[in-house]
Amino acid sequence: MTRTLLRPLVGLVSIVVAAVVVVLAANLFRGGFTDSVPVTVLTQRAGLVMNPDAKVKVRGVQVGTVAVIEELPGGAAAIHLDMDPSRLEAIPANALVDIASPTVFGAKQVQFVFPDDPSEQSLQAGQVVDARHVVVEVNTVFEQLTSVLSQVEPAKLNATLAAIASAVSGRGEKFGQMLSDLDAYLAGLEGSLPALRADLQAAPGVLRAYADATPEFVTIADNATRISDSIVEEQPNLDAALVSVTGLADIGNQVLGENRNALTDVLRLLVPTTDLLNEYNQALWCGLAGMVEATRRPPMKQPGVVVLAGFLWAQERYRYPQDLPKAGAEGGPQCTGLPKPPFEAVPPYVVADTGTNPWRRTYPGVVLNSDLIKQIMFGDTEVSGPPRNTAQIGQPG
Repeated sequence: MTRTLLRPLVGLVSIVVAAVVVVLAANLFRGGFTDSVPVTVLTQRAGLVMNPDAKVKVRGVQVGTVAVIEELPGGAAAIHLDMDPSRLEAIPANALVDIASPTVFGAKQVQFVFPDDPSEQSLQAGQVVDARHVVVEVNTVFEQLTSVLSQVEPAKLNATLAAIASAVSGRGEKFGQMLSDLDAYLAGLEGSLPALRADLQAAPGVLRAYADATPEFVTIADNATRISDSIVEEQPNLDAALVSVTGLADIGNQVLGENRNALTDVLRLLVPTTDLLNEYNQALWCGLAGMVEATRRPPMKQPGVVVLAGFLWAQERYRYPQDLPKAGAEGGPQCTGLPKPPFEAVPPYVVADTGTNPWRRTYPGVVLNSDLIKQIMFGDTEVSGPPRNTAQIGQPG
């Protein structure tokens, strides 16, 4: 009796032990006895082959699993992760998330990617991270390709391919040359990529400036429309003006043609004058600027010109022909204080070969006028000449 009861009891215990071992193994495989902390990833979509228990990796090392995939409004998804708490310290708080698959047809997994400037703080439990991008599945590509091919008619596709085949038949050499030229062109363009990149970086600022100036451009276009309307309305007058200008041009051509020699002589004779004016342009500018400055001065109490004159001791009289005017000054232009002369300043006397010098014979005392005595006693002598303020200039004869 005892042996009869013992054998079923041993079998039952064996079954229970086997079941417990299987459950423990399953829990160990699923990580049921592993501590985990929650982390949520928000993404625009989870993908077609993202399932719970998918791996979460950082640089190829598994740090957790996908617990639940929650669907959000608008097609978005929230992926709840069970992360290994001992691995969180190695993940920066600003880590990026990619949802990708290790193979073309494999299931997706969550991958934490370190940014260029990782944060000093580590990922915390309960933190929400935005996914950077989700890899497009091959299934989606095939689905889109199938939908496109379902809209194509085989007969028309066959005709199109036949036309393309006949068009490219016998033109392989030309296509090869075209590709070679394209390669050379792209090689030359590669050296200009930095300049192109700089232009593209500056383009937003330029476009914003044009956007700010759009109202002015619209105003200019509106004004241009009005101007064109005015031109159309005044077309008869413009035609008459063009006819008149044509006639004036014919008359001017006739006048210039008949007098070209005389005009040439006039221009040739003006060359020395223009050269002299060009040489003394600084003095001319100083004189004109001085006149402008004089107009800004307060007016005098009485209209006219105030002259301060004085007499010098033993100043000789005008002599002929020594004191005749002479154009022999040299040395270039001199402004002598213009255009803004100092207050109560006397400009210096520029000694030049002009035919007369008021300080040529200045003596400190009284000198007897011997010429006057000679004229009184003997009449006109060789030292005499035409008196001042006469119309004669130069020697007679």
